[in-house]
Amino acid sequence: MVSSVYIHIPFCQQICHYCDFVKFFYDEKMADEYLTALEKEISTSIKHPKQQVKTIFVGGGTPTALTNRQLETLLEMIDTHFDVQQCQEYSFEANPGDLDEGKVKLLKAYGVSRISMGVQVFDDQMLEQLGRLHRIQDVYENVNSLTKHGLTNISIDLIFSLPNQTVSHFERTLEEALRFNLPHYSAYSLQIEPKTVFYQRHQKGKLHKPPQEDEAAMYEILRNQMNKHGKLQYEISNFAEPGFESLHNLTYWNNQYYYGFGAGAHGYLPGQRIINIRPFPAYVKKANQDGQPILHVEEINKKEQIEEEMFLGLRKLEGVSKSQFQSKYAMSLTDLYREELNYLKQKGWVTETDDFIRLSEDGLLFGNEVFQQFLLDDNSLELSR
Repeated sequence: MVSSVYIHIPFCQQICHYCDFVKFFYDEKMADEYLTALEKEISTSIKHPKQQVKTIFVGGGTPTALTNRQLETLLEMIDTHFDVQQCQEYSFEANPGDLDEGKVKLLKAYGVSRISMGVQVFDDQMLEQLGRLHRIQDVYENVNSLTKHGLTNISIDLIFSLPNQTVSHFERTLEEALRFNLPHYSAYSLQIEPKTVFYQRHQKGKLHKPPQEDEAAMYEILRNQMNKHGKLQYEISNFAEPGFESLHNLTYWNNQYYYGFGAGAHGYLPGQRIINIRPFPAYVKKANQDGQPILHVEEINKKEQIEEEMFLGLRKLEGVSKSQFQSKYAMSLTDLYREELNYLKQKGWVTETDDFIRLSEDGLLFGNEVFQQFLLDDNSLELSR
């Protein structure tokens, strides 16, 4: 069963210097055209109204960059095609400063239950250096407005290891973020991605990240402070009060199936990963033509599915369940990866219990090195039978 839906709204009032997601400068006419094309794509895939799904996530870009009229069009579209009332989690991404009272009321009225705010850092000067439009005061005003209207399931996104950021600077950002006492926080180390402003500066030697030891120190402080404030780590970069973990993101980490709608969106269906066209004109033209703005379909064989099961599952602090792996793939995880697990346990990067393989405290710092161990040779599945 396809349990989740991701819907991409690619418009931004300003393009952040680190962002490599599909995004376009907001233009009202373009946004209207995009919503028409999006409706055609969704209605082509979702044949019956009010389809039941576990989670809906509307991301971007910046969904809240839409006008109130356009936002209501989008919310009505989602409400028509999916059973929002039965949905366990309905999330919208938002930029601080975008959420006027009218938008907050619309989100609440249409059943949105969770808001994910891209705050990134509590420092106005650094926000400007990142290419962000919002300022710290906007965060306070938007959280107050959301709370006033009953939208209390709020998550804040932070980025650390930013250019010229010190450990003590990150500590101050973290301290201010935790004063809100929100039920969920995400915090990611800055990745310098191709085709971004930061990448160009980095290539020219004009942008420098903090040294690795400072990045590791920031991550350790993050983990300690979140735990101290009752926000328990459940994934490498995510922390929540019990019961407020992101159900939508758990769909990804549990390697479950989901629809992906919009320019550049990815969907994951049995045996297939579907990648949509990215450029605006091409997406709109193809979606309006036949409702299938697909760039290509990637076939996912059993080997690749197992590799992803391990890469994604090990991001969770609970790890990968050996019994669930056996049930899903009809083979033993420990037999398939015997040598790799012995090596990783000797390194002290993974631990094993009766039913779980999980990253150790040290393993959390070396996730990419750990994940590489779970790449399979072409004949590995035959040898494991």
